[in-house]
Amino acid sequence: MTAVPASIVATQEVESAGTSVIAWRAPAAPSAMTVLVPIMIVVLVAFLIIGMALPVLPLHVQHDLGLGNFTVGLVTGCQFLAALASRVWSGHFSDRRGAKHAVVAGLLAAEIGGLLYFLSLRFVARPNVSVAILLLGRAVLGGAESFIITGGVTWGLVLAGERNAGRVIACVGMAMFAALALGAPLGTAVYRAGGFAAIAAATTLLPLVTIMLVASLAAVTPQHGVRSGLLKVAGVVWMPGLGSALSSIGFGSMIAFSSLLSVERNWSPVWLLFSAFAASLVTARLLLGYIPDRLGGARVALVSVAIEATGLALIWSAHDQTLAATGAVLAGCGFALVYPALGVEAVRRVPRQSHGLAMGAYTAFLDVALGFGSPALGLVAGWAGLRAVFLAAALIVLCAAGIATRLLYAPHSSLHAGGNVQTRATAL
Repeated sequence: MTAVPASIVATQEVESAGTSVIAWRAPAAPSAMTVLVPIMIVVLVAFLIIGMALPVLPLHVQHDLGLGNFTVGLVTGCQFLAALASRVWSGHFSDRRGAKHAVVAGLLAAEIGGLLYFLSLRFVARPNVSVAILLLGRAVLGGAESFIITGGVTWGLVLAGERNAGRVIACVGMAMFAALALGAPLGTAVYRAGGFAAIAAATTLLPLVTIMLVASLAAVTPQHGVRSGLLKVAGVVWMPGLGSALSSIGFGSMIAFSSLLSVERNWSPVWLLFSAFAASLVTARLLLGYIPDRLGGARVALVSVAIEATGLALIWSAHDQTLAATGAVLAGCGFALVYPALGVEAVRRVPRQSHGLAMGAYTAFLDVALGFGSPALGLVAGWAGLRAVFLAAALIVLCAAGIATRLLYAPHSSLHAGGNVQTRATAL
């Protein structure tokens, strides 16, 4: 009897003229979530590296090195500036060398960042030298972040397919947010137990553990074909990127000012608004991440922006914590799907061999918005009070509805595989 290959699965047996006939079919392709879960785990572990350091860096700079608030802001912010500067590079690398190689490169960079953390501790008696090395380590980690998240999303897009672009972006982003949320209490506990040396050790060891996880995953070969240049890609993804940037102002307002508003209003616990926002964001992405792929990115973004703006306006008008927390839940649910929904619009405008560059350029808009939007909201708070921050954020977020409407109804530009720009109408 001839052996049946393992890749063939028996489906049914039928009787025909007294003869038993076996019908065979190939196994079903794995679901999108099946191929995404390992990538999500890698991103989760990798971003714990970043999340653990965020709450303790100010303590180290002020208490251990004796430096001021300006230096705290410089050390904290340089990572995000480095991430912004390396977005395009990471996108090019993912497209040309492969997404798995991009993730590994990011993890190796994170390893170097941890070693620089250790080196900075040898110069604690010379604070200026120590903080200079620390700044270099933070910059290297910023580049590592770009390579890990851009490579992770590109990897997911290749494995799950462009038809699942919204779910890929939502799930990988959810893993990143979860890691940052878990990293804060974990990093605080590690710092209390062993000081900044323990943080440096964790930053050095976690990338090695994650590389071992990555090694067992299947690599994907780079997509062949003529790749589009940065200017051409930016020319077709700028509109989804701008919409995402405008909607992220609501996210920035929650990060920077929700706890301060609770303190001003004597609401307890002070973390409730942000926790409600974060929990609803993760839940919405987990349960509804597939919606942009089913209904279209622009249509989902339009509804999501309205929900996010309504939630922010509710926080502005709330006179008790319960109503404000309800607004935070709505804002989180709305923001959760704007980024993946508009990400779908960005990805589908470029050829597959340029998906990494497209995601790098698209994410750069978010970096710029968070980097400059939060200080601008701080000026609003100083001029009109903390409540006004959430009204201003709601109005800015609503501007993204105009972007989503234009993407939904107006013709849009896309790139051929050869890099030429084509205008086509959006199907309603």
